[in-house]
Amino acid sequence: MTTALAMTLAVLLDAWLGEPRRAHPLVGFGRVAKWVEARCYRDRRRAGVLAWSLAVLPWVIATTGFMGALSPWLFCVTGAALLYLAIGHRSLSEHAQPVADALQCDDLSAARMAVSRMVSRDTAVLDERQVAAAATESVLENGNDAVFGALFWFALLGAPGAVLYRLANTLDAMWGYRTARYEHFGWAAARIDDLLNWVPARLTALTYALLGDATRAWRCWRKQAPLWDSPNAGPVMAAGAGAIGVRLGGPAPYDGAWESRPELGEGGEPGAASIVRALRLVRHGVLLWLSVVWVLALARHGGWHA
Repeated sequence: MTTALAMTLAVLLDAWLGEPRRAHPLVGFGRVAKWVEARCYRDRRRAGVLAWSLAVLPWVIATTGFMGALSPWLFCVTGAALLYLAIGHRSLSEHAQPVADALQCDDLSAARMAVSRMVSRDTAVLDERQVAAAATESVLENGNDAVFGALFWFALLGAPGAVLYRLANTLDAMWGYRTARYEHFGWAAARIDDLLNWVPARLTALTYALLGDATRAWRCWRKQAPLWDSPNAGPVMAAGAGAIGVRLGGPAPYDGAWESRPELGEGGEPGAASIVRALRLVRHGVLLWLSVVWVLALARHGGWHA
């Protein structure tokens, strides 16, 4: 019951407050990670494992010890606060809705500017369809990375699980690149993030399928996800695109060059409407997850006894 209440409070806090505008703990963690990298960096996997452990594990251990010393009431409130800091549901909408609004007003320049805050591709050369596709893909993928992943690990391991997931996800965004600097050093960050996301990503894909066109979502998941480089983004985006009936994927520009990517989904062309549908899919998914957690909590605690 405590877990269900904490998860609900965290979602409500996120809807009310959004991400902290000042002094977000992840900004401080980013500075810690850079400090660790500066002292541990070697072009070897072993160095990356050590750096990841030094950056993440002390916080997880401290959270575990701290939460264990709290009363049940404080345990719930503190857990909700930590989970709130680990999710970004409202932020997802705050980034994506301006893209949809600009596209609806036929303001491609504003749409490109807005989507540049969501994706790493070269947005200045994107046309209207490509801008909409980029935003829709980002909403679907970050539904897992910024929302469902943290909810899953909190449900499984409590506040330490949410902290572990969010910090690991942050290090993947910092170190998990196949570049000359991070090919070996960032290997651990990328692989650990893949491991932590394996189950949540598939639950997210299942959620999308259940809340949209299930037959089409499953077909796209089965046929298209294996073609995607990422073992977790593939199922999430393929199922999501199929669920809302839109065609995504295809070539995208990065660092001045167009990279070939597999197609995702089936149906119509992406546009402002597909961004809105993706946001609705994530929102309904959060409500579904909270409903399931409450049903399980009530069943476990005898809430349905006659």
